Amino acid sequence: MVDIYYLSKVSEDAVAAVGITESVVTLIYALGIGIASGATAMVARRIGEKNPEEASVAASQAIIVTVIFSFIIAVPGFIFGEQILILMGGEPEMVAEGLWYTKIMMATNVVIMLLFVLNGIFRGAGDAKIAMYSLALSSVINIVLDPIFIFGFGPIPEMGVKGAAVATSIGRGIGVAFQLYILFNSKSQIKITRATFKWIPEVMGRLIKIASGGTMQYVIGSASWIVMVRIIADFGTEAVAAYTYAVRIIIFTILPAWGLANAASTLVGQNLGAEKPDRAEKSVWMTCALNVGFLLIVSVVFFIFAEEFIGFFDSTPTIVAEGTKGLKIFSIGYVAYAFGMVISSAFNGAGDTFTPTLMNFICFWIIQIPLAYYLVYNFEFQTTGVYIAIVLAEVIMGTLAIILFKRGTWKKTKV
Repeated sequence: MVDIYYLSKVSEDAVAAVGITESVVTLIYALGIGIASGATAMVARRIGEKNPEEASVAASQAIIVTVIFSFIIAVPGFIFGEQILILMGGEPEMVAEGLWYTKIMMATNVVIMLLFVLNGIFRGAGDAKIAMYSLALSSVINIVLDPIFIFGFGPIPEMGVKGAAVATSIGRGIGVAFQLYILFNSKSQIKITRATFKWIPEVMGRLIKIASGGTMQYVIGSASWIVMVRIIADFGTEAVAAYTYAVRIIIFTILPAWGLANAASTLVGQNLGAEKPDRAEKSVWMTCALNVGFLLIVSVVFFIFAEEFIGFFDSTPTIVAEGTKGLKIFSIGYVAYAFGMVISSAFNGAGDTFTPTLMNFICFWIIQIPLAYYLVYNFEFQTTGVYIAIVLAEVIMGTLAIILFKRGTWKKTKV
């Protein structure tokens, strides 16, 4: 949010570059969240069984596999940054301005990955406040450094969109350093030591099995967002900028809802570990009720004040009109999304990553992408077709999640 606020003062190309890069970086988020979901499930189950030593072993394996995958991504991501922006439909001016933002975000993906995975470990152990502290620390540092690196200050030169990437990476890096300090200095239930921090094939195998399902689940969802951005890019830089504003606003306000969803994951894992499946199920329905109430309020506020929210970032009339339209349409599907996000997280907490993966594939690739393409290019709905397709996919996702969760097969998943 702060990145795009300051970059809106630089240029529309800068905002569009961030929007396109972030849509690609969501694939990295997908891998990080996938590994994190595996770590959360295994750590929560072991804590529920009152076995913190094995929980620490699982956490160590998650850190090792995260570092390995992040290095594999960093090198080609840095080298082919320009090709990524071109492939995503970036116009020449935008590619030139946003190139280093893309390169830096790809090269420093290890801090993105670890931020997700380490917080997944803390949540699995029930230490959600430590996860909150680390994110608060990284965000505050990012907010402070953003204007310094974007516009320049004292000996630091003006970097523009490149400066936003530098500030973000430094902030996340310090947040990760804080997380590692807690884990390696016994400030948590999870204690990383030399004995746990080594390759343990059996535990690593179980982790990768769960994480692979979680990763595919989020890759399917993230890749569909990339397709949405690629379609939006056909309507020019202003359309991408407006879409970026709307999506960032949505993501920001959805964070408390994700907090509730993550709580459901932990509660399910720990209760199944304690052999209390009925309490696990009850906790999910209670969380859904809270989430629906919260997102219903947010959706009403967004629908009424969408123009003011978009106008806060950019007063360009065409961008305000496009962003307002997108934000209003997105808000219609919020209540259905409340169910989908909580129940998907509950499946992951039980170690059943296959079911939400299947739901994502059906809703995003069988429904959302073909529908968006058909509405945009056949019915000539233009960008409105993308927004409608996203909302309908989320409504179907929420409905499908409720049906599958009621079957109860997740209660028998072995972790």
